[in-house]
Amino acid sequence: MSSVTGDSQKATYQRSAVSRKADVGFLWLTRFFALAVGGVLAWIAVEVAIEALPAIRQFGWQFLFSSTWDPVDDVYGAWPFIYGTVVSSLIALILALPVGIGVALFLSEDFLPPRIQQPIVFMVELLAAIPSVVYGLWGIFVLIPLLGSIGLWLHQNLGWIPLFSTPPRGPGMHIAGVVLAIMILPLIAAISRDALVSVPRDLRQGAYGLGATRWETIFKILLPAAFSGIVGGTMLALGRALGETMAVTMVIGNAANVSPSILAPASTVSALLANQFAEAGGLQIASLMYAALILFGLTLLVNMLAELLIRRVRQI
Repeated sequence: MSSVTGDSQKATYQRSAVSRKADVGFLWLTRFFALAVGGVLAWIAVEVAIEALPAIRQFGWQFLFSSTWDPVDDVYGAWPFIYGTVVSSLIALILALPVGIGVALFLSEDFLPPRIQQPIVFMVELLAAIPSVVYGLWGIFVLIPLLGSIGLWLHQNLGWIPLFSTPPRGPGMHIAGVVLAIMILPLIAAISRDALVSVPRDLRQGAYGLGATRWETIFKILLPAAFSGIVGGTMLALGRALGETMAVTMVIGNAANVSPSILAPASTVSALLANQFAEAGGLQIASLMYAALILFGLTLLVNMLAELLIRRVRQI
């Protein structure tokens, strides 16, 4: 009996040469696709930078801080559009982040029966599939009249605050921020929910076993454990907000000015590109490419900060 057992232990599975070659081939294939993604990203950046070179040589770093955009005299500055891009995206993130995490918690825990919870999950994810032009039309016909009256009340009663210092005149920064918040909400909610669902149930059961309440478990166990996934979803949503074009162009007012009031009309880099690229020529095209390169850099900076934040939290 012992000899038979020893022989069975010595028996090992011998992989064929074809199987080993397939594994090596798959490894190199995945390496190729990973490098290809980075290569395409670098290719896009280089092409945009090459097209932007005339404007870079002409205006230099002053392009980032100048507020003049004059195609007649070929004088261009991107500061109003950078300001509008950042502020509208921050408004959207401030509005959407707490709601998105709340929706994710509500749909990941046992607050509802599964037969009710699953259709709600489907509807939340379906919001991400709605075309941006539909959001823009909805913003024009619903949000502008609705938020116009709210903005007028804010200006009349809180006009001493710089954020509400100008009367609303239809499209404006606040309309764009709300539309963007609704657009990025499903991304934050869906990805945060997936991160919360993937937390091992042993952590929940262990917390309950130690006497923690449901809310203590959520805030002290689940949210820290799913933090990296929540940050990833938030940064993906912020990236979409920074680069959103059609919906923002339809509701922001497209005014190249910088105002501390969120009720005033404004513009973004993506709206600038959509409005002017078709009729641009010469130095104006180079300036638009320069603005696009800046938007590319903003998105890259956001992702780098998110990666640093995730690494810092993992070290704690």
